[in-house]
Amino acid sequence: MTIGTLVFGVAFIVALGSAIAMLFARNAVHVALFLVAVQVALALTFLLQGAFFVAAVQIIIYAGAIMVLFLFVVMLLGVDRSEALVEPLPFQRPLALGLGALLAAGILYLAAAGIDAASTITGDGSGALLALNRDPGNVLALARVLFSRYLLPFEATSALLVAAIVGVMVLARRVGSISAVPRISPAEEREVA
Repeated sequence: MTIGTLVFGVAFIVALGSAIAMLFARNAVHVALFLVAVQVALALTFLLQGAFFVAAVQIIIYAGAIMVLFLFVVMLLGVDRSEALVEPLPFQRPLALGLGALLAAGILYLAAAGIDAASTITGDGSGALLALNRDPGNVLALARVLFSRYLLPFEATSALLVAAIVGVMVLARRVGSISAVPRISPAEEREVA
């Protein structure tokens, strides 16, 4: 048994255990933290495969930025209260189960058929994956496209996210300051007047 196989086994156990714990956790903050553990385990498996850019993106974007945003919203809204756990749409759970089963069937089909099925679906041929990953590779090509052709949308998205976070902070502070003002009873109003 090689060290890579051992690390993959540990990452698999952590990812699967955290995913199952995420399904049964009652607190929304705990669910988000279990999801962070799954994302870190996935990044570790990407590192084992030599996909360093994807592993870095997994940690920086998913486990870092998006999960911090999820935790911020959960804590801001107070979703861990029991009245927030009532389902407003009763058909949502069966629909999600059906779509999840359809996705799982598609993933199992592609896993069983291998890369040949994926290449026939896209019509690129069997050598398409090797052609994409030859030198200089996807990272350099992605960086060139992202920071040349799509630089303005990339920067606009970052500015929009920063503005949204600042707006949420201002609204949260305003709501907190209003609720922190003590209530004055009508009798106390008469005494002040």
